[in-house]
Amino acid sequence: MPHRTPQAVVIGSSDAPPEACRDAWRIGAMLAHRGVIVVTGGGGGVMEEACRGAREAGGTTVGILPGDRLDAANPWCSVVVPTGLGHARNAVTALAGDLVVVVGGAAGTLSEVSLAWIHDRPVLALTAHGGWAERLGGRGVDERPRPPVVACPTLDDLEREVDAILAARGVVRSPRRPPSEEAP
Repeated sequence: MPHRTPQAVVIGSSDAPPEACRDAWRIGAMLAHRGVIVVTGGGGGVMEEACRGAREAGGTTVGILPGDRLDAANPWCSVVVPTGLGHARNAVTALAGDLVVVVGGAAGTLSEVSLAWIHDRPVLALTAHGGWAERLGGRGVDERPRPPVVACPTLDDLEREVDAILAARGVVRSPRRPPSEEAP
């Protein structure tokens, strides 16, 4: 019987600094090498670079847009979902993955983390780039009895956590490694 392909949401600032964007590219590629569909808000910055990394690694990407125009997505989205919901689209984005990866992030990112937390999605925070990822890494969002947002100081830590989550869900894939994992 066929099973659903795993999905991971990658969230963070649309105006992220270059270092955060490079890591978002690496995260997208790492997820795609594991056969994971990369879901983002479809915009620029962290979202665009995660999509670019995944697409360049042969993966599938989904952009869930706040507006109603298909052409508003970054060029690396292979599937575009225009919601017409504005910021309310963050609920759709937060719930679209088996796990959520946070890179930096401002207020929009916080709303997505909060929604993922409320709905019991595992949240992994790459803490190296500040923002809400750093503030929430290792902590809970509120008093709910949930596992904390997992603090991942490095990409290697993040990769181990992703593999553990996929294995716990019965998705065991051997990573496909490209000849070079250097970000452009």
